[in-house]
Amino acid sequence: MEQMPESVDRDILEHRIIAALRTIRETLGCTLHQALDVFAQRYEELRRDRPDDFDVSRNEYGRGFYS
Repeated sequence: MEQMPESVDRDILEHRIIAALRTIRETLGCTLHQALDVFAQRYEELRRDRPDDFDVSRNEYGRGFYS
């Protein structure tokens, strides 16, 4: 995966899903669907590598967000 700006990780960790998707799209020049795939992959990597940086459970993350 192409190197993403650090802001993507911060946005994911702070539940700023739309901001993360916007940055991914701008960085990669991809579609929203592709950006969602990249987001999901990075989210899983962060959950695996930095679980203590999340302040909500996997089930609570994204609650109320509809795309």
